[in-house]
Amino acid sequence: MRCWLKIEEMALEELMQRLNAVSQCADEIMHQDIIPLYAADIQDQLKKQFAYLSGGRGGDGCPVITFPDYPAFSEIPEKEFQNVLTYLTSIPSLRDAGIGFILVIDRRQDKWTSVKASILRIAASFPGNLQLVLVLRPTGFFHRALSDIAFRFNKDELKMKVPIIMLGSVSELQGYIDKTQLTEDLGGTLDYCHNRWLSRRTAIEGFAQKVKQTAQILQSFGTELAETELPNDVQSTSSLLATHTEKKDKMKEDIRVAVEQGDDILGSITKPVTENPDYKLNQDQLDNQTTVERLLAQLHETETAFDEFWMKHQQKLEQCLRLRNFEQNFREVKAALDIVSERLSAFTDVGNSRSHVEHILKDLANFKEKSDETVTKAKMLASERDAFIQSNHYAVDSIIPKCSELHHLCDAFTTEIERRRKLLNKSLELHDLLEKSMKWCDEGIYLLASQPVDKCQSQDGAESALQEIEKFLDTGAGNKIKELNKIYEEYAHILNEDLKDHVQKVFQKQESMEEMFQKRQVSLKKLAAKQTRPVQPVAPRPEAFVKSPCTSPGLQRENVSNSESSALRRVNYRKAKSETTELHQSRGGSTMDDEENLAVLRQHVMNELIETERAYVEELLCVLEGYAAEMDNPLMAHLIPPELQNKKDILFGNMEEIYHFHNRIFLRELETYVEYPELVGRCFLDQMEDFQIYEKYCQNKPRSESLWRQFSDSVFFQECQRKLDHKLSLDSYLLKPVQRITKYQLLLKEMLKYSKNCEGAEDLQEALTSILGILKAVNDSMHQIAITGYDGNLNELGKLLMQGSFNVWTDHKKGHTKVKDLARFKPMQRHLFLHEKAVLFCKKREENGEGYEKAPSYSYKHSLNMAAVGITENVKGDAKKFEIWYNAREEVYIVQAPTPEVKATWVNEIRKVLTSQLQACREASQHRTLEQTQSLPLPLPASSCASPSRNHIRNTKKMEEKKADLTSLEGCGATVAPKYPEKGKGWAKPSHSLDASEENDGWSSAEEALNSSDAEEEGAGGAGEIKLTPGKYTVVTDYDKGVSEEFTVKSGDLVQLIREGEDGLWFVKNLSSGREGWIPASNLLMLIGNSKSAQSLSSSESGTASSNLSTSSSCSDSCNVSSTSFSDIKG
Repeated sequence: MRCWLKIEEMALEELMQRLNAVSQCADEIMHQDIIPLYAADIQDQLKKQFAYLSGGRGGDGCPVITFPDYPAFSEIPEKEFQNVLTYLTSIPSLRDAGIGFILVIDRRQDKWTSVKASILRIAASFPGNLQLVLVLRPTGFFHRALSDIAFRFNKDELKMKVPIIMLGSVSELQGYIDKTQLTEDLGGTLDYCHNRWLSRRTAIEGFAQKVKQTAQILQSFGTELAETELPNDVQSTSSLLATHTEKKDKMKEDIRVAVEQGDDILGSITKPVTENPDYKLNQDQLDNQTTVERLLAQLHETETAFDEFWMKHQQKLEQCLRLRNFEQNFREVKAALDIVSERLSAFTDVGNSRSHVEHILKDLANFKEKSDETVTKAKMLASERDAFIQSNHYAVDSIIPKCSELHHLCDAFTTEIERRRKLLNKSLELHDLLEKSMKWCDEGIYLLASQPVDKCQSQDGAESALQEIEKFLDTGAGNKIKELNKIYEEYAHILNEDLKDHVQKVFQKQESMEEMFQKRQVSLKKLAAKQTRPVQPVAPRPEAFVKSPCTSPGLQRENVSNSESSALRRVNYRKAKSETTELHQSRGGSTMDDEENLAVLRQHVMNELIETERAYVEELLCVLEGYAAEMDNPLMAHLIPPELQNKKDILFGNMEEIYHFHNRIFLRELETYVEYPELVGRCFLDQMEDFQIYEKYCQNKPRSESLWRQFSDSVFFQECQRKLDHKLSLDSYLLKPVQRITKYQLLLKEMLKYSKNCEGAEDLQEALTSILGILKAVNDSMHQIAITGYDGNLNELGKLLMQGSFNVWTDHKKGHTKVKDLARFKPMQRHLFLHEKAVLFCKKREENGEGYEKAPSYSYKHSLNMAAVGITENVKGDAKKFEIWYNAREEVYIVQAPTPEVKATWVNEIRKVLTSQLQACREASQHRTLEQTQSLPLPLPASSCASPSRNHIRNTKKMEEKKADLTSLEGCGATVAPKYPEKGKGWAKPSHSLDASEENDGWSSAEEALNSSDAEEEGAGGAGEIKLTPGKYTVVTDYDKGVSEEFTVKSGDLVQLIREGEDGLWFVKNLSSGREGWIPASNLLMLIGNSKSAQSLSSSESGTASSNLSTSSSCSDSCNVSSTSFSDIKG
């Protein structure tokens, strides 16, 4: 660097010297160093032409200055006269001027007095050397004679340093000066034009000034360049280089213009010779030519000096820019190498399985492939060292260490990645050995489990089984672990605690399996020995089978944490298993073999569960790194369509959340159960809440699918798929979470099938039920998000319990007769959504398209508040129908399910909702009752009978008690709609959005049904008797006095009131015995007592309790239905 600065200083000094020489030379050429006067300064004075330098020469080369006839010569100011003479005498070369000037004074038209004055003035003001003064005296006779006389008498007065010759004619003048050196006005042939001479002199002098100014500007520019400090960054250096180059180009342009100017002047001087080769330039023209040529030479010298300096300065700037680029690239490459080295340091995991190691190796290979670009850049940058040295870069001392550092980092990175690859290959080799050993053990256990015990009881069977075992043991040479210590020594550099523990477990399993083989061999050899008498195999007694070998006590989930619970279960299981093993050994081999078979099958299912879980986690990671992360990669941004940018969350949903759950939690928990597969249900139950994240993923799947179809042909996805070397496109991997959540229930079913008698069977069953529940919730939510047209918030309706498609008829109290008739024949296709607080009726609309776009949507029609809903479980004539009625049967919807099973499921679910609402109301009422300080007196029911029967009095008393109970439920009236509206006021209708066509085609009202509450109210407020309605009732006392002697009922029997006959008789069927008969209404009241009809169930029973039968039920004689009592429902 110092050397370069010294060189630059020397270059600047040389440039200054050369440019100063040019400036001085230009002044010398133009004699400006002696008389700094320019024609342009006295142009007006020169134009008067009272004196001029024609370019003529005397015999010895003396310059001739002519003073032509100028009448106003005496009036010329002295300053102007002095300037003109000074300028004219400065034009000839110093050599010619040193010889002296010849003055030709033309006074032929003047007077002698003027001649005398002119001579005296010239003699007094002439600044140069004079050699000869030639005066053309006046031509007039008088003045000529006078001049001769006056000249003789005034000779001493006119005496000058040079002789003065008075000439009478031009011919005499030609005797002193050659004709060719005289202008035409003096009788000569010299071509002279004063204006042309003046213009040329101005041009030459302007060119000389241009040359001098150019040299001075280049001096300043050179100084500026040399004094400019070099920037420290690429952008500033590039900007400085561009700025200096621009200024240099402007300088070069000025020089080019100046050269053109000089060439034009030189061309105008030599133009006569060019046009006429015989033309000879006069001395003045030759002097001008020489002057311009010398000035051009100085200009070229100026340009050459500047070019040499600029070349060095430009080289310095370019080297500086190259250095800054190198430094910037070095920083970037160094940072990139640090990043890849840091990422490489994260590859510390040696894998916990073969597939895991293969995945890590694949990741390492992908990482190396991605890092190769960085390493290549670093090596290319380091290889520039030689180029810097060869170019004699001024900063080579600082560049060489950086290049060496890059070489070292690249070599270290390559060495480390190779070391890690060797470690992983060694780990893969170990896992291959472990998997071979485990596979060999599994095959051995399977072989033992597959050998039938009954066939081994014979000598031939035992020998055959023994041969199978020996043949299998021979295959162990290349499959089993021979010496554990050697394994530890050979793989010591990759064995961590987990892997070492895994090796120990595999080795223990191998030893256990070999021990089992040894015991089996001993048994078989005894059986294969020659028997002295035949031995008849006896099947084991049934008592030998142990129904539940795992008898450790159950664990209390509420008081034990997940990890403690799992550990406690495994400890209990080991203890139980050891006890069971001893029990098996004592009771015979058949049960032990069956249990071994089941254990092998359970282990196979567990292995499949863990292996598929690992593969699933790897696939998720592959998608997240290979696709999702690449969407944020700036290097891939140009491949992503603008419409796809910032939509990663839509395309991938919460896949990252799913991956972290499985990778960090669930997979690790599963691996802790690898030796206790029958207990894996506990693992699922512990993490069941986390599986809810799949609902969010599945709800987003339609949007993801739609987005994928729009951009599936994108170059971005194709490039990502190419890098990952995937045969399937991204959409196949986006479906993996949906496939995985459905796979669990299949594996749990398999595990449960082989673990029915084990301790974890209950957990497995519960886990299976929970997983199926999640699948159902996911499926339901997929339908729920397709609902359109609902104004409210669906989340406010509570949890979605059920959803499905049904045929629906309406049977309302109000409606047009024609519409009522049509309702029986034209059902509406409705999709029902049962929530905790409402049931929604929607119309299913199929959509056209592919994939999720073909999924149906549901147009919202109306909804029913569950607080005012009741159900009728059975409808006569169709086992698939049930009723949903609203506001005390003001609106009735007859619903037909696809199958009786679907109907039963829906009825049970609705029953649960209504029961839970009823229970909530009762609890609230009881709470209010406890707060009351004084109970209210109950009014006695009015009676129209003067002497009621004993049974009627008892029933009336029970009705009063019932009313007292129901009075306590009034506190629930705020949350449940009242059952009986005020007179003249109707029930609030649910919101409807029916099409006009549907109202005409599918909606009607059937015959007005009688609500049980209405009937009871009439009975209570009228004659004081209970109004019976058709339905099912439970008998509370025995009865054998029916109209038909064969008809009897006993307490607890379930009877059905079919219809009311004449004379107060009811036709009743005993559902317990199947018999039918007529019973008087009074006796029937005694039989059923307070038994409640469960024909209809409604949560509205928490409303006004003014009836003498339970307001939680509703009986309808118009539907001829049968149902279960509410007491049964509660039980």
